[in-house]
Amino acid sequence: MPSITVVIPVRNDAAMLSTALDALKRQQRRADEIVVVDNGSSDASAAIAAAAGARVITEPVRGIPSATSAGYDAATGDLIARIDADTIVHPSWLARIEDAFTADPGLSMLTGGARFYGSTALVRRLGEVLYIGGMYWSMTPYLGHPPVFGSNFAMRREVWSELSDEVHRENGIHDDLDLSLHIKPWMRVEYDRGLVVQISARPFSTVGGLARRIAWVIPTLRNHWPQESPWGRRAARREWRDEVAHRIA
Repeated sequence: MPSITVVIPVRNDAAMLSTALDALKRQQRRADEIVVVDNGSSDASAAIAAAAGARVITEPVRGIPSATSAGYDAATGDLIARIDADTIVHPSWLARIEDAFTADPGLSMLTGGARFYGSTALVRRLGEVLYIGGMYWSMTPYLGHPPVFGSNFAMRREVWSELSDEVHRENGIHDDLDLSLHIKPWMRVEYDRGLVVQISARPFSTVGGLARRIAWVIPTLRNHWPQESPWGRRAARREWRDEVAHRIA
């Protein structure tokens, strides 16, 4: 069976990180390794992670893109799963991931959805429908495959090995969308409706927090324009399919 590393970036989120790690302890299929990336915390985040048995690494460059990439670089598992410090996973989360990759050797990445906790019912609903739903609704036809959701996805380690030198690690972008844009035509991404986690509604409780996350979409797409435009991606997939057909013939 494949070994699994869970990567969690954190900065000054000790209480929620503790809850996330407790949920990982209750997994039907336990993680072989948990890597917590301390991104300059001044609270007890690193100490809580170490006490829970996680391997703690530090990333001095501030920002989720650099922190998550450092975690992927450090991971030793055959599969690399990713959540955030405010994510609470279902007890079957890792077992479901393992089953999917074991059953399908051609699967490159697996991603799922989320339910929000905290804030108000309206904020939670808007986050689920507009943010999460809108991401999958708009980006799936743009990319030609489902986008990976940073708070809930997994990939084979060899996929990261192929993409690690290409991804953008600077702040002010969506690291998961950037990773999605780097996915090659021969890599296959699946969306599992049953792979659902809980995440905090904090980012959507203020207009500024929501606007900031929406604004990150533009520089993320700009970094890949025009090579990774929808028509550019379709052309790359056609070229790859033609090449495979030629080799088979």
